[in-house]
Amino acid sequence: MVFVKVDQLKPGEKLLDDVLTPLGNTLLLKDKVITERDLDILAAFMVQKVEIVGTAEQKAKKDDDHAKPIAKQEQPVVTFNSEYEKMVEMLRQLSHLVLASQPLPLMDIRKQLGNIFNHIGEYNLITFAPSFQSNQDYLFHKSVVTSLTSYLLAQWVGLPQKDWMQVALAGLLMDVGNFKIDPVILNKPDKLSEEELQLMKRHTYYGYQILRPITALNEGVKLAALQHHERVDGSGYPSHLDGNSLHPYSKIVAIADIYHAMTLNKVYRKPISPYLVLEQIQSDAFGKLEPMYVRIFIEKVANFNTGTKVKLSDGRIGEIVFFERDHPTRPWISIHNTIVNLTVERSLHIIEVIQS
Repeated sequence: MVFVKVDQLKPGEKLLDDVLTPLGNTLLLKDKVITERDLDILAAFMVQKVEIVGTAEQKAKKDDDHAKPIAKQEQPVVTFNSEYEKMVEMLRQLSHLVLASQPLPLMDIRKQLGNIFNHIGEYNLITFAPSFQSNQDYLFHKSVVTSLTSYLLAQWVGLPQKDWMQVALAGLLMDVGNFKIDPVILNKPDKLSEEELQLMKRHTYYGYQILRPITALNEGVKLAALQHHERVDGSGYPSHLDGNSLHPYSKIVAIADIYHAMTLNKVYRKPISPYLVLEQIQSDAFGKLEPMYVRIFIEKVANFNTGTKVKLSDGRIGEIVFFERDHPTRPWISIHNTIVNLTVERSLHIIEVIQS
């Protein structure tokens, strides 16, 4: 390892360890290759020195890379996106099976989720934005991303590993009852009438009825289909249950469902900024959602995104360089070498995440 003063640091050098602020928060991550922008960020936060990978270590790694045999690329490259699209297509076929009252191919579904989880490190909740052309496709995509987010949140809140796949299945299948709702109501762009709204709410019962006979699913998965619109203050539906009566799976998928319902694009509505949605979820934690799960969710999601380009409500574009643990939805933004602290500039907010 080699310690280098920041004023002697050069672009292209790689960090050996995380760089922390004086308050102990992560500023730059281990293995990051330093850029000119990073030098400005380090200077702005008055970091004195950092650990970098030494010349000998770099040479050893390079020699090791050269020693490795070159694999033949005979098979198509498997990526997160390719496995994700397979899962969406599987859900599309699943909708036909539900309408025909046919058994669900649960083993195939589990296997495909496992294939995606092999690439879960490529999934970023803030920046991932699948494209689709219809409201029906929106439902398929929302189910898949809700599943992935629920899988991560189950780990973040400390559920045992045996629950992770089951929670992912809960997120994937919680809206399976929608396949039995009249498509005219399901895809209506305008506000539903009271009668239509009551019919729409029945998807929770339908989902539970579809999943209840499947012995390979635990009770939490089935209850998530029934309870994911319940709220801990008893204001949800269909049974107005309070937090003490809700299964933990239901509380997890409720958070993921709300997040993706608001951040995904719809044919008749543009997506809402992830950071605005996180603030909305944070405010709902005071009564409607499980507060501990919400706190962990927001902190983890925000921690993904140092280096992300964003647009502020005043039109300026900058880069997220830091977030405070107490204010994860309002990060610090670097704009032309000036730090804009959104915890101080309360009138500003992030209106768009810019894809690189």
